[in-house]
Amino acid sequence: MKTLKNSIFQSSRLILVLSFLMATIFIGCNKDDDTVSGTAPNLPPESSFMMDFSDFTGADTTAAYKSSLSHQHWGWAASNIFVWNAVLTITFAVPVAAFYESFHHEGVWDPDVDAWVWSYNFMAGGVSHLAKLQGSLVDGGVRWEMYISKNNAYSDFLWYWGFSNGSNTEVEWHLNGNPQDLEELISIEWNKNYETGEANIKYTNVKAGAPEEGGYIIYGIANGEYYNAFYDIYSAQHDNLMEIQWHKTQKYGRVKDEFYFGTDEWNCWDEILLDVDCE
Repeated sequence: MKTLKNSIFQSSRLILVLSFLMATIFIGCNKDDDTVSGTAPNLPPESSFMMDFSDFTGADTTAAYKSSLSHQHWGWAASNIFVWNAVLTITFAVPVAAFYESFHHEGVWDPDVDAWVWSYNFMAGGVSHLAKLQGSLVDGGVRWEMYISKNNAYSDFLWYWGFSNGSNTEVEWHLNGNPQDLEELISIEWNKNYETGEANIKYTNVKAGAPEEGGYIIYGIANGEYYNAFYDIYSAQHDNLMEIQWHKTQKYGRVKDEFYFGTDEWNCWDEILLDVDCE
C-alpha cells in the first residue's frame, strides 16, 4: 500500500512539473511572437495622409495663367483647390514631413509603451525635429500616434493620431493645429479598393466654432470613361457644394458651383484648360 501511495505521489509531481514547463513554454512563445520575433505592422500608405493636388497646382499653373479670362472655369476650380493645398503644405508642414520620413525607417518593438516605434530625426522648415511614431495593435487593426519634439520649443507633442484596418484599405487620421493649439483641426478619412483602383480621401474642418467647421474637400479616383477623377468641396459658411470632375490624362474637365456661377449647370474646359461649352 505504501509503495502504491509513493507511486501515485511521484506521478502527481511529474504531471505538475510537466504542466508548469508546458505553460512556461507556451507563454514564452506567445510573448516572443507578439514582440521580439514579430514584424512591425505596415505603415498606412502616403496617399492616406496627403491628398493629390498635382493636377491643379503644377508648374504650368501660374497665377497669371489661372487668372486669364479664357481659363475662368478651370481657374475657379484651381483657386479653391489651392486653398486646401495651402492648409496641408503650410499649416501642417511639420507633421506631413514627419509622416513622409517614416517610410525610410523600421519600426522597433518597445515593451515600455507596448507598441512598435519608428523613431528618427527629420527636417521641416530648415529645422531639425524628432519624431516618434507609435503603432499599437488593437482590435481590427492598428492605432497610430505621432509624437514630435523640437529643441527648446516642445517635447513629445501628440500632433496626430489615427487608425488603419488590417488590410490597409481604410485609414483615418486626426490632426491638432500646433503645439500651442491642442484642439483637433482636421480629420482625414481614406478608402481604397485595391482590385478596382478606386479610392477617395476626405479632409474635414472640425475646428470647434470656426466659420468653416464642417466644411470639407473630397478627392477621388473613379473608373469613369469620360471623367476619372473628382473633387467635392463643401463650404459650411455658405452651405455650398462645388463639384469638379476631370480626366487625369487628357486634362479636360468641368466645374459646378451655383454660389459662384449663379447656375447649377456645368462649366467646362478643354485639354489645354480653355473655357468651352459643355456638350
